[in-house]
Amino acid sequence: MSKKIAVTVLFTAFAVILSYIETFIPVIGIPGVKLGLANFSIMLALYLLGNREAVIINIVRILLVGFMFGNMFAIVYSLAGAGFSYIIMIGAKKIKLSMVTVAILGGVFHNIGQIIVAGMVVETYSVFAYVPVLIFSGMITGMLIGILALFVYNRVHKYIFKEIGSDIK
Repeated sequence: MSKKIAVTVLFTAFAVILSYIETFIPVIGIPGVKLGLANFSIMLALYLLGNREAVIINIVRILLVGFMFGNMFAIVYSLAGAGFSYIIMIGAKKIKLSMVTVAILGGVFHNIGQIIVAGMVVETYSVFAYVPVLIFSGMITGMLIGILALFVYNRVHKYIFKEIGSDIK
């Protein structure tokens, strides 16, 4: 159990570092569109550690990054997007969709969760005109993160279980 906690903490630190790195990447001309680099760590945790650990890592990462580099609004938007996407990702994983598909769905529904909160905050439906752009960007970034996560997962999963032991799952 202590090995699983240690690995969970390492994945959390990795997610925070990736979020920090992403703060240096300029917005690609579309406000709010990001690569979602931290989702790489979340995807690996989801498949290597399990559902519960991945959600813990994501919540802790959002809170840490929000307090260090953002504000309360950033935390609320991130939690909404993460929560919505996580529910979809767990369902997609459960029905055995590919890791890349799970990541794409995660990217798309993260954006949809955030736009729903934005609509409630600004109390207008006009923000929903932005949905096609967010769906497209979520698909592209989700696909890139999913491909990278699948590549790394295929290379490391047997070594992680061998080194850390069977108590990791």
